[in-house]
Amino acid sequence: MNGNKYLLDTNIVLYLLGGKISNREIREGEYFVSFVTELELLSYPNMTDTEENSIRKFLENIRIVNLSPQIKEQSIFFRKKYKLKLPDAIISATAFFSNAELVTNDKSLTKILEIKSRVIS
Repeated sequence: MNGNKYLLDTNIVLYLLGGKISNREIREGEYFVSFVTELELLSYPNMTDTEENSIRKFLENIRIVNLSPQIKEQSIFFRKKYKLKLPDAIISATAFFSNAELVTNDKSLTKILEIKSRVIS
């Protein structure tokens, strides 16, 4: 492992699991997801048992970062400063406190100056 840290946004996990992007587009390093991503992934309506099993298997093999007081405060700051949706603010704050690059498909998250982000589409 090269020491780089990456926080995967929900949309990137869905793209990976759905085969819309390949593993080759993901750099070598340590990967995390926010608890928000876990909640979003597991709460899609009309999910098949196969899809849910695939998501649960993925989540078993990746570190999930839970809400801390620091992430909570940074989420408030990001939400106010950048007018983000609450899930985006929490995910961005998680990247900030994990010292990780945010890997996303959401170009609007690249405006957050306090974090490094990379868009994969």
